[in-house]
Amino acid sequence: MIKTAILTISDKGSRGERVDITGPKIRHQIEEKGYNINFYKIIPDEREEIEKELIYLCDELGVNLILTNGGTGFSKRDVTPEATKNVIEKYVPGIGEAMRMQSLSITPKAMLSRGISGIRGNTLIVNLPGSPKGAVENLQFILPSIPHGIAILTGEAIECAKS
Repeated sequence: MIKTAILTISDKGSRGERVDITGPKIRHQIEEKGYNINFYKIIPDEREEIEKELIYLCDELGVNLILTNGGTGFSKRDVTPEATKNVIEKYVPGIGEAMRMQSLSITPKAMLSRGISGIRGNTLIVNLPGSPKGAVENLQFILPSIPHGIAILTGEAIECAKS
């Protein structure tokens, strides 16, 4: 099983001023594919807090996959890619490139997404958009390749991922 964490990055969501719709949609989509959700949390758009949470999930909880959502746009408060960059050991540009490329066939605004992906230890971190529609679409583009990547990363055969 791929141990997975979902981290929603939202100031309003973390203060209880907005209901997180994106996190549960991601959860539903990946549980249908056989992934095991080991962690879900909403945190504010604070760079240090995002970094701390990512490090905890990688180093302490030992999850294989972290799916962040939110904080990938142009707002001054959008710092998820920067926080991710600070904690990863290896950059995985193909995932972000694939998401943007596929998304461009749906909307020209896809080029404005700044989400990145990278590896820390045995964990793959993927930044998804904050919009429910964008997050679900982007996840559909990359999910078929994730189990293979995690298997190579961990050196273990991964059971899950219904195609």
